[in-house]
Amino acid sequence: QEVGVGSPVISSVVHVATAGSTPVASSLLFFSQALAVGQKMPPSTFTFDHTHCILYALGVGMSTKDPDHLRFLYEGDQDFSCLPTFGVIPSQSVLMDGGLSSVPGLNIDLTQVLHGEQYLELYKPLPTSGKLVSEASIADILDKGSGAVLLLDVNTYSGNELVCFNQFSVFVVGAGGFGGKRTSEKAKSPVPPPKRAPDFVAIDSTTKDQAALYRLSGDWNPLHIDPSFAAMGGFKTPILHGLCSFGFAARHVLKHFADNDPSRFKAIKVRFVKPVFPGQSLQTEMWKEGNRVHLQCKVQETDAIVLAGAYVDLHGPSEASPESPTQGSGLHSELVFAEISRRIKEMGAELVKKVNAVFGWEITKDGKTAAQWTIDLKNGAGSLQRGSYSGAADVTFTVSDEDFMEVVQGKLNPQKAFFSGKLKVKGNIMLSQKLEVILKDYAKL
Repeated sequence: QEVGVGSPVISSVVHVATAGSTPVASSLLFFSQALAVGQKMPPSTFTFDHTHCILYALGVGMSTKDPDHLRFLYEGDQDFSCLPTFGVIPSQSVLMDGGLSSVPGLNIDLTQVLHGEQYLELYKPLPTSGKLVSEASIADILDKGSGAVLLLDVNTYSGNELVCFNQFSVFVVGAGGFGGKRTSEKAKSPVPPPKRAPDFVAIDSTTKDQAALYRLSGDWNPLHIDPSFAAMGGFKTPILHGLCSFGFAARHVLKHFADNDPSRFKAIKVRFVKPVFPGQSLQTEMWKEGNRVHLQCKVQETDAIVLAGAYVDLHGPSEASPESPTQGSGLHSELVFAEISRRIKEMGAELVKKVNAVFGWEITKDGKTAAQWTIDLKNGAGSLQRGSYSGAADVTFTVSDEDFMEVVQGKLNPQKAFFSGKLKVKGNIMLSQKLEVILKDYAKL
């Protein structure tokens, strides 16, 4: 198993190692693997209110610049909600309070602990205030040779009701070689993405103060704020928390495939591979397959993968994906966009070089908006996504379903449609010339 740099979450004083680090001395031993597995740690209580939810949302990059983010940033919003990945916050306190040191049969050097993987599953949307109690146990211990992996299961309750489940995969450098098994049926395993171009790519910049802001949600590790401590770990500057990148990626999926509806979120799994430095941009590549969205997160500036084998599971979609146009919608344009999606998957990279723009479409029927689409021919290998663009589209078209079909089939000249008011354009109108070529060349029905 490849082990990279996530946030060392177990101790406030942590030595950081990267993949391929030299194993340390054999003082890192498990006195009794059999005794440790199944042992429970002392429960931890987490009391919170709307302030914690908002602070966390800001910590993972949400901003009032995006109106869709207000439901996570303003307690007075009629849809005010807690981000699903906030579910890691109450659970991490079990580990950060030294819970591992209380486990019988377990003797490890906490300065050699790395956060390797994370799994979070929600059983209901998280409340925006209240008291949560987390109970953790050692699910299994794996021998990886150069180190050992501890699987830590944490159940979080509101009263007697199970709210969420976390599994921390913790790598202990130098603690392997004790003759244990390498795999476990209890592990929530990472899954590689499909071998095709992503369906959607989101790019988000972190700020220089991202780690300083995220740590206020409870991860006080000085690795993320103190330059001298980061230098001891071999980093030129403090690094971003792995669970901060985790939050960025999760909300990208929530935005683009679940309309920012936290009730649609079921689970997320990631493997931490390499560090991110505050100020770098995160590029989340997403592949939708059924109710699962595979994802891979990179640093845009270096193309280095930082989150791998990752996915988000969603509850049943309220909207069909571009590959499966809504049946019975009565919109002829659905078929055209399905064809455009297929062609983008075949020739997306070429189209991005040729066009370099994001187009928004608002299709109306009987004077009302019936569908929205985004044709992204600027990022990655291009994509088609149902819904509006998360940022600012270069140009947005509003047209009726009937007139859209007339334009695509060449029966209605786009310029005449524009001047007659049938086609409304917002943004860089000159880019419509490029789109006209695409529609003629690639939407042949």
